[in-house]
Amino acid sequence: MSTSPDDQPGDALEIAVATLTAASDGDLCSPLCAAVSMPGAVVSTLGSPMGSETVCASTKLGARIDEIQIDLGEGPSWEALRTRLPVTASDLQVDGGALWPGTWAALRELDVGALFAFPLYVSTLGIGSIALYSMTARELSDADIERMSRLAAIVSSTLLRRALNRLDAPDDGAQEEPYSRREVHQATGMVAARNSIGVDDALLLLRGHAFAAGRPVRDVAADVIARRLDLRL
Repeated sequence: MSTSPDDQPGDALEIAVATLTAASDGDLCSPLCAAVSMPGAVVSTLGSPMGSETVCASTKLGARIDEIQIDLGEGPSWEALRTRLPVTASDLQVDGGALWPGTWAALRELDVGALFAFPLYVSTLGIGSIALYSMTARELSDADIERMSRLAAIVSSTLLRRALNRLDAPDDGAQEEPYSRREVHQATGMVAARNSIGVDDALLLLRGHAFAAGRPVRDVAADVIARRLDLRL
């Protein structure tokens, strides 16, 4: 007997729930992809208090999708966190330009077909988002959205636990996370000091230069730190 898409993920959902519940450390993205049969997933923290950073990405493309949203400070992931509601952009070649013009244009250049974002939060504490993406336009069923919202609650708790555990753990010089934006924070401080401005204005200056040059903010930050680039007002 064949199964409909809405019936099929029962086992996959329970596997994802079990895997994510046990994931005190390690990959969070693979179970999310499997739960709703999506080709790619990204988990990120956004804004205060945890900072904006990619936690995991199932592919290099996923990491780039997240980097674009973090660099520009706009996109489905930010909107999901702001509204505490799932955001569905099922056909990015048609929709999204009015809401997130910079991100929409960049995602279209990457030929991303669809992007879905789910908020991560615990009580009143905003944490970040889950983004699922496809290279073709597609819909998520109501059942899929319900499943992902359930998984998002588990991921939210996991990320909060990890953050609290890091506060308690000594800094032992462990290897930096692959998507760390530490150099962005460092460069922001350097630009702020050089121009005698606040860190928010310094970050805006970094982002503006990166946008104008068509480069990721992390690459511009690396040039600032290496003193290959001197950003002055």
